[in-house]
Amino acid sequence: MDSDRVDAESTVSGNQTNIPPYIRNELDIDDGDTLRWHVESGTVRITVVHQCRGTVSDFDGYDGEETTDVVEEHDAWGVS
Repeated sequence: MDSDRVDAESTVSGNQTNIPPYIRNELDIDDGDTLRWHVESGTVRITVVHQCRGTVSDFDGYDGEETTDVVEEHDAWGVS
């Protein structure tokens, strides 16, 4: 890793800092993502943990040929 290379900078204000747009775009960081901080020998490594996106919001209903009865099958699945 080239220690002279600077991709972006930001300033600390209080206990917060902004993630520069270049870095957010490069790492696909979005609202709700988690940053994990690792410090070792004066070096900081940050891992981005992306939140799950679109798992339920993209669901457009059941498109199968088999009809379902949610009230009856709800109990059959063992969910109460």
